[in-house]
Amino acid sequence: METKLLTVDPIKDVEVVQALGSATRIEILNLLRLKGPLNVNEIAAHMGLPQSTTATNLKSLEKAGLIQTHTMKASKGNQKICSSIYGEILIRFDDRTNLSNDVVSVSMPIGLFTEFEVEAPCGLCSVNNVIGMLDVQEVFLDPQRMQAALLWFTRGYVEYKFPNNAKVSGRPIRKIEFSAELSSETPATNANWPSDISIWINGIKAGYWTSPGDFGDRRGMYSPSWWKLSGSQYGKLKTWSIDERGTWIDGAMVSTQTITSLGIPDHHSIRFRIGIDEKAENPGGLNIFGKGFGDFDQDIVMTIYF
Repeated sequence: METKLLTVDPIKDVEVVQALGSATRIEILNLLRLKGPLNVNEIAAHMGLPQSTTATNLKSLEKAGLIQTHTMKASKGNQKICSSIYGEILIRFDDRTNLSNDVVSVSMPIGLFTEFEVEAPCGLCSVNNVIGMLDVQEVFLDPQRMQAALLWFTRGYVEYKFPNNAKVSGRPIRKIEFSAELSSETPATNANWPSDISIWINGIKAGYWTSPGDFGDRRGMYSPSWWKLSGSQYGKLKTWSIDERGTWIDGAMVSTQTITSLGIPDHHSIRFRIGIDEKAENPGGLNIFGKGFGDFDQDIVMTIYF
């Protein structure tokens, strides 16, 4: 089995560093790496800890994206199965001299897409209300989409145009990153509903991440109180990084596309498309969570490293 590497920036990935700042949580990660997926009771028994203490530590690890969970039926009710994602974790201290000049970040509201093609079930909502009618593709043309804080669809894509600061400045790019909070999409929710979520940069596919499910076991940390509990509540914060070596998702290489092959300096804008590839093995839909929804109070963020 391939060992996944997670590269952690201690400044940007504070939540991950905090999750690792506990001997108990590190032992849990090592246990899952050695034993494979385990339920909460099994982990508590191995660790010699109360179930409540174990559940609290697992919640921290899941929130930081260090483990993944899904719910399965047990002899009595349901059980949460936990599994490790990474075999190696590297904390990297970058040279941050002249950081403000060498790094440019742009936050793109999720409703400001410039092109789309979606299939129902689909919809948009702001932090205050549902926008237009549900499951009607034409609502994605509604001017109120600019206020969207959550959007979803089962097939298709949305595309955004980011400003190309590299073209303006004429400076070479060392790395470009895109981060967003994502999950699968299915009517109601289902933690075991895999979906291959792909991105394209300037029309070139740059890898995909398989979301394990559509999460609704609890309310998202920022999801408004009016939003139905049976609806998608939160996702996983995923970061695509493209440099001179290839394309990475949270430190794991997923594609051989590089900064050079994407031809970013040749375009006046950077077109970022995200959606479900027509040939996806797991076409399980897509939720994109923006500011005011989910577990991370952010929109789609592009960061350029010169």
